[in-house]
Amino acid sequence: MTEPALRHHPTELKLHEKSRVLSIQFEDGARFDLPCEYLRVFSNAAEVRSSPVPVTGKEQVTIRSIEPQGQYAVRLVFDDGHDTGIYSWDTLYELGLHQERQWAAYLERLAALGVQRREPDAGEKRLTLLYFAWLAKKMRKESEQVIAPASVTDVASLLQWLGQYKRGATPLFQPERLRITVNKQFTEAFTRLQDGDEVALVPSSPSPPPTPDLI
Repeated sequence: MTEPALRHHPTELKLHEKSRVLSIQFEDGARFDLPCEYLRVFSNAAEVRSSPVPVTGKEQVTIRSIEPQGQYAVRLVFDDGHDTGIYSWDTLYELGLHQERQWAAYLERLAALGVQRREPDAGEKRLTLLYFAWLAKKMRKESEQVIAPASVTDVASLLQWLGQYKRGATPLFQPERLRITVNKQFTEAFTRLQDGDEVALVPSSPSPPPTPDLI
């Protein structure tokens, strides 16, 4: 059987289990970080595509295994038992390219049906923060325990919150200045945070930014 001709070819495919995100990079330089929930909801399996109602209740779903299908696609096996979705590289590219629009339309459909989506890992979180090098000097401590608000869901929102946590500290927590680990594992901006996580913030350069307004 001849495999279908593809317009897009991946150079990297990685599953981030903690964050429930599948990252894929293509040879044209495009990179997409696709949540497992999004991939499950927009599965191209026949039983999903033919259903008149959207798939719901998949906020916590993750991918259990990734099975190559020749050179053109992968089968994603989800931990809720769904295993009939085969995603070609072109399909994954299109899902990434139109992710924002399609996800917004999905949320609108849920609202119209009166379905309440439950945000994963919602609520306050107790986090242990570890500061290193010049960041420890600027913060005048090497570690602290904080209770982050519900708005802090991932590494990106944590850095934004920390920049406002102490007056004048915003320059210290710019993403390009720091390497972040969560529970001793290197992270991406989308890495999800959970209650009890340990977050280490390591400066990526030896020189601190000026912080004349830091109190």
